[in-house]
Amino acid sequence: MRADRLLSLLLLLQNRGRMTAPELAAELEVSVRTVYRDVEALGASGIPVHADRGPAGGFRLVDGYRTRLTGLTDVQAGSLFLAGAPGPARDLGLGADLTAAQLKLQAALPAELADRARRIQQRFHLDAPAWFRDADPVPHLAQIAEAVWEQRILNTHYRRWRGAVHRRLWPLGLVLKGGIWYLAARAAEEVEPAEADSAPGQAEGALRTYRVGRFLAVEAPGERFERPDGFDLAAYWEESARRLEAATRRQTAVVRLSPRARRLLPMMFGAAGVRALATAAPPDAEGRVVVELAVESGSVAVGDLLRLGVDAEVLGPPELRRALAVAVAELAERYR
Repeated sequence: MRADRLLSLLLLLQNRGRMTAPELAAELEVSVRTVYRDVEALGASGIPVHADRGPAGGFRLVDGYRTRLTGLTDVQAGSLFLAGAPGPARDLGLGADLTAAQLKLQAALPAELADRARRIQQRFHLDAPAWFRDADPVPHLAQIAEAVWEQRILNTHYRRWRGAVHRRLWPLGLVLKGGIWYLAARAAEEVEPAEADSAPGQAEGALRTYRVGRFLAVEAPGERFERPDGFDLAAYWEESARRLEAATRRQTAVVRLSPRARRLLPMMFGAAGVRALATAAPPDAEGRVVVELAVESGSVAVGDLLRLGVDAEVLGPPELRRALAVAVAELAERYR
C-alpha cells in the first residue's frame, strides 16, 4: 500500500539521514520515478523533506524533525523474531514486513540505542544455509507458512523416495535446519508408515516431518483444523531429530584416525564425530587415535568413511572393513 511505502520512506530518511533517489528506490523496491512522486507527496502533507542538488545530493529531513508515527502492525511485530535471518524472512513472504518493522523500531529508539542497533546490524550476520550446498527451492513455502498461521488444512502432492503421494495435512509448524525448511504436520487421514522424511516406526496418524522442497503442489481449500493441545514445536523437533539420528546411525565403526582426520571428523560427521573424539583414548606417538564412530549402515557408511581417504583406517566391524576393501579395490582397478 502507498501509505506504508510513504511511512517507510519517511523512516528511512529519519534513521539514515541523506539518501539518494536510487538508494531509496532500491530499499523500497520501486522505481526512481515513484520515489520522486512519494517525496512530493510527503512534502505536500507537511513533512519537511529537503532536496540537495548536485553529485553528492539526495533527500533528507530538515534538521531536528522526527516522527513518532512508529506503530507496528501485528505482522510486522511477528516478523521481528526473524530479524537475524533476512533470507528466511523473504522465503516466508515477510521480507517487506521485517524491513518496515526494523525501521519503525529504530525510529522509536533513543538516538544512542538506535546507533547501537545499527552497529550490531553492521557487525553480525546470520547465514542459515550450509557451505557448499544450495538451499532447496521452496516455491510453496509462503503458502504453507500462511496455512500454519491460519490453521488451514492443506491438500498436497509430495515427492517421496518411493514415489509421489497426495496427502491432506494439518500443518503445525515450520523449522529451518541447515538452510533446509521442514514442515511438522499431521495427516488428516491414515497414512502409510514412515512415508515422510521422519524416523521410521512411528504409529499411523502421528506427527511427521516433511521436507518443504519436496512439495510438488499445495492447495488450501479453506478448511480449518484445531491444533493439538500442548503441541510444542521446539520439543517435537528436538525429539524427532534425536529419533532420526538413532534410527539411521545404527552401526558403530572402529576407526584409526591420523591428526588430519581428527580435524576433519567433526566437519564431516557433525555431532557424531564430536562425540567419537570426546570418548577416544589419548593419541599414540604418531598422533593417531582410535575412535568408535556411529555411522549409517551399508553403502552409506562406506561412502562416508571413504571421504576421510588415507587418513583413516577402519578396524571393524569385519563386514564394514571388507566392504571398504572391495570399494577401494574397485576404485584402484578403475583408475589403474
